[in-house]
Amino acid sequence: MDRRAFIAAGASAALALTGCNARGPDRANGPLAAAGRWNERVERALFRHDAMNVAPAGAKLAGAKFPSYFVADDVPVWDETTRGTWRLEVGGMVRRPFRLTLAELQALPRTELRLEHFCVEGWSAVSVRTGVRLSELARRAEVSPEARCVDFESFDDDYHESWDLDSALHAQTLIVYGQDGQLLDPAFGAPARVYSPVKLGYKCTKYLTRLMFLPAANGGYWSDQGYEWYGGV
Repeated sequence: MDRRAFIAAGASAALALTGCNARGPDRANGPLAAAGRWNERVERALFRHDAMNVAPAGAKLAGAKFPSYFVADDVPVWDETTRGTWRLEVGGMVRRPFRLTLAELQALPRTELRLEHFCVEGWSAVSVRTGVRLSELARRAEVSPEARCVDFESFDDDYHESWDLDSALHAQTLIVYGQDGQLLDPAFGAPARVYSPVKLGYKCTKYLTRLMFLPAANGGYWSDQGYEWYGGV
């Protein structure tokens, strides 16, 4: 069994104990928490900073067939008439917090990668992601050495997920503003989202508003409902 299959099996087993999108009975909380800690230790041990995702050469881009998910009742859309200009805030444990408009984000060093997306439900899809490496934003913000995690906040009904810092700084972790050669569609997380092939899809927060560098994990929308917090691939 390869690394990805091993991790996916562990995630599936944890979800099977609770059922999808459910906390499960109180008596399961202890075993689930212990299983989650064990999974995280294993995944951290398997994580390789230099391991890069290479999408299968013959795989077609999912395009419009790429599934779109959000937790609000309707597709979240940033309305400038009521919310003002969208900006991405970078803050928390940093020396130089800042905010970026979409145009300012697009003006930063651009990275375009053909990557696989892995869903906890078992499917995968390929798309071309265009954006800025999160490591570039971290460099500009001068992240504190004490920071251990990053929380990604959203305007999709306050959805958020926190990550370990190593995964966030991986070379293929991007703040994405384009998909398959076009600006993100609202269904796929416009104006910007986080994406990395080292995390399962539910960890990749869409409709971003803030990146906060933190001293410890801050849970997340699905992580707080029984899904594994680390969510590595």
